[in-house]
Amino acid sequence: MATVRPFRALRPPPSRAALVASPPYDVVNTAEARALAEGNADSFLRVARPEIDLPAGTDEHAPEVYAHGAANLADFIARGALVPDASPRIYAYAQTMGAHRQVGLVGCVSVDEYDRDVIRKHEKTRADKADDRTRHVDVVGAHDEPVFLAYRARPEVDAMVRAITAVPAETDLTTADGIRHEVWVATEAESEALRVAFEAVPALYVADGHHRSAASSRVHALRAGRPGEHDRFLAVLFPDEQLQILAYHRLVRDRAGRSAEELRAALAEVCDLVPTDVAAPPSPRSMGFLLGGRWWRGTVRPGLWNADDPVASLDASLCQSLVLDRVFGITDPRTDRNVDFVGGIRGTGELERRVREEGWDLAIAMHPTRIDELLAVSDAGRLMPPKSTWFEPKLRSGLFVHLLG
Repeated sequence: MATVRPFRALRPPPSRAALVASPPYDVVNTAEARALAEGNADSFLRVARPEIDLPAGTDEHAPEVYAHGAANLADFIARGALVPDASPRIYAYAQTMGAHRQVGLVGCVSVDEYDRDVIRKHEKTRADKADDRTRHVDVVGAHDEPVFLAYRARPEVDAMVRAITAVPAETDLTTADGIRHEVWVATEAESEALRVAFEAVPALYVADGHHRSAASSRVHALRAGRPGEHDRFLAVLFPDEQLQILAYHRLVRDRAGRSAEELRAALAEVCDLVPTDVAAPPSPRSMGFLLGGRWWRGTVRPGLWNADDPVASLDASLCQSLVLDRVFGITDPRTDRNVDFVGGIRGTGELERRVREEGWDLAIAMHPTRIDELLAVSDAGRLMPPKSTWFEPKLRSGLFVHLLG
């Protein structure tokens, strides 16, 4: 069973939501966050990326950065940029990106269920990133950015969400990237009905936010025995059939200094190569290779992987084992500087630009991971290779905050 609790959210008034809402902390660097927040005292980046208010060059992991995030959150509350709701509720949160629309539910989920793998993972966390988010959440005293969770769609939950969203949204804004964000507040009765409905859901899945989830577990352990709601964490839960995963592309440098023709011959040992004018591969088990100034479609030859293994059969695994490792000797893509990653929202045009301007030897256009593949890997208790998924649209930060105290 999955526990989804109503909570008393801190939220921006509808008139200020467009000023408060910001990209997640981990999709912008300090310089980008500083530029986005310039001239806007209400930008939630001042809480999620508090180093932007401190002198340039300040270590983003310095104690004063975390303390400044806590001070900024208190200031947002004092100024009315964030206002606590009167009673605990569950919320509906819709995102519309072009023709794609997804509607999630915002509530608090259980740290214990995360620890027991009722909330399942598919990605290995990095200690330094988990350390950073643990300190941030603990010092700020809040889950200030939600975790993106998925669940297998259920008709009874779908019907409840349709009823909640049948009226105009309380908050409705379109961000600079053209994505529309809408928020509805469920009634107390609707919130309770949703809580009960999720008791029949056997598992939840971390789609995006593994480090925030891990940090929530660690903060709960740090605060053991202390009062507060640290036994739960903030999440937006989406039905699996609504989610959109984009490809996560690769850029590679060849430390051996081989020519384009030599690299093409090496790739031809594992893939059937044909020239193409279309960069994106049309189907799984194929990749697009930008090599020698032109695109090639590489279809992985059958028999080179275990089709019954939910991890080995992933396109990201095939790319790692057959191309990055076998052809280029890149065994750890997390640390090897001869590989870099380009999120699918930037498209294959970004691959072409970086090859042209930065001199990468090979660009690899990937086929997107499917949501059913992610669920299968998570259900098996396995992990995906790094950078296997890019969920889009991203959750907007600042629309919901859960205080620990």
